[in-house]
Formats: sequence, structure tokens, C-alpha cells
Amino acid sequence: MHDITQLVSKVLVLDELGMGFDSLKAFYEECGLVGIRAQKNDAASVMAILKSNVDLGGIMLHENFNDNGLALARDIHAMRPELPIFLRRDAIASVAGLSEKDAAIFRCAYTLNDLQVLRESLAASIFNRIYPNDLVRGITQITSIALGAVFRNCEIEVETPYLVKDRIIYGEVFSMIAIESSWCRGYMMLQAEEDAMMDMIQNSAVAEQGKVTFRALNNVLSEATNLVWGAFKNRYVGQEQNKDNLLLTQVPIIINHQRHFISFGSDDPQLCIRYVLRDSQAQAAPVVLFQRFVFNLNWSPDQFRETTVESLVDSGELELF
Repeated sequence: MHDITQLVSKVLVLDELGMGFDSLKAFYEECGLVGIRAQKNDAASVMAILKSNVDLGGIMLHENFNDNGLALARDIHAMRPELPIFLRRDAIASVAGLSEKDAAIFRCAYTLNDLQVLRESLAASIFNRIYPNDLVRGITQITSIALGAVFRNCEIEVETPYLVKDRIIYGEVFSMIAIESSWCRGYMMLQAEEDAMMDMIQNSAVAEQGKVTFRALNNVLSEATNLVWGAFKNRYVGQEQNKDNLLLTQVPIIINHQRHFISFGSDDPQLCIRYVLRDSQAQAAPVVLFQRFVFNLNWSPDQFRETTVESLVDSGELELF
């Protein structure tokens, strides 16, 4: 039995709370939610946030937000249908009174007098996927080592891992590699802004003579991706064999470049880890690198095992000296 990591998730809060602000904020913290708010409450500002690279787990909306929360919910759902919307109502902890079409927009409706409905809905939608603590911690370790090997003049800062429900691509460049094992199948992605990453490469030990091009960036990101997958495979996959590889199910991957959107055909929350690369010689601005795991084809955390020296000895891959 593995310890479960207490992951967090960012939610966009569209709620002009008065007296209930402190109690709802405490509830968010208890549930692992990190609330963010727009500086302006107008619809244009809210939609601008949703068009940006802010990765979210859901929307917390008050029915009377900006005097017309329902109309705003329709616009949000049309733009970002993958994001669950949780509706706070003043009197009724249900979608009673809404049309069938409008009611279908919301994951749940709740009031401040009874937050249990919201708690259960959060558990069923945003936090419905278990990630073993050993796995999450190990991923951050092997990724930090891989990034340090590629960007040798950088300090690697790892932020708290969290869950996202959106499908937004961060930046202009990303790598993707298949993750294959008997207990998980899906993809890992690394995403970054091109200009910032190229500046970092230009001022790092990986840069060759002359100006760095996007092709050099591709090579560096590819190397980092391969290093992470190689370490992941050695640590969590080992020498296992899947004889049914040719029969494994696949699903289409949809990418919309204009909207910075990617879909793997799954509504499950993705594991996201944010890394900040800081040039130790301060010759380049810090670079943000997003790592995402989407286990859309198979996820069986109860079968997760970390490869140890003892297991390799038992299997005959190693022998004691």
C-alpha cells in the first residue's frame, strides 16, 4: 500500500464573497484548492484569463457574479467545456429552477450553509485520481536530475505538483513521449516558451558556437525528455514485458495549434509539475518548464512498484558481488 500524495488544484474563483469569504477560503485550503481571482470582474477579463496559459482544475462561480453568472457560465462552458463549473447559490443547493440545458453546464450546485455537496463533487471530479507519493516524489527527482544534466549552469526549482482538468498547451514548444508499462500507459509532455528557452540555451553549457536556433532547442528538449523517460523506465518499469503490445488500445490525439489545445480523449485530471530553471550566472531570465502526465490508456496505481536492487537480483538482472 502506497502513501497518497496530497495534490492541489488551481480554480478560478468568480465570486464576490462578503461575510462568507473566510469560511470558504478555509474550505478551499482544506480541500487542496488554490483559488485565483481576476483583478477585474467584467466578463472580458474572465474570458481573457481562460484564453491564456493559466492551467486550471475548475471554476467556482456564484450565480449572481457580475449580476449575470448564468450567462457567463454559458460562455465559459462553450470555450472550455473540459473545466468543471461549481455553482454557488444563495438559497437552493441544487440546480432546481434552471433549464435542463443550463443545469447540464454545472458539476454541482451548493450553498455556504452546506459545503458537503461541494466536497463530494470535488472528490469525484478534480481529485478522483490517486497518485502514489513515491511516484510523484520520484518523478520530480529524476526530472530535476535530467534537467540538471542538460542545463548544467542552471538551478532547478520544483513547485508543488498539482492536478489540472484543462487541456491547454503552455508556450510554443513541447515534447511528448509515450509512457508504457503494465500498470500505466499514456504520455509525458514538457512544455515551454520558445524565446525564453532559447535564451537559456544560448547562455548555458549546452550551446554551441553561434546563435541558437529552434532546431537546437528541439534537440535539447528531446534530450531532456529521453533522459526523464529512461530514468522513469529504469525506476518504475524495470524489465517487465508486455506480450500484448500489438493489441493495446489507442485513441486519437487532437491538437489545435491556434487555441493551444490538446486532447487525449480522456476527462481524467492530469498530473502537472512546474519547474523553474534559473541561470546560476544570471545571464538569462528564469525559464518555466511544465511537465504533464496523462495516463489516458491505463492507470492501475495499486500495481505500481518501484524497481529496487533486491528485485533486480531476484530476477537475475543483477548478482551480488
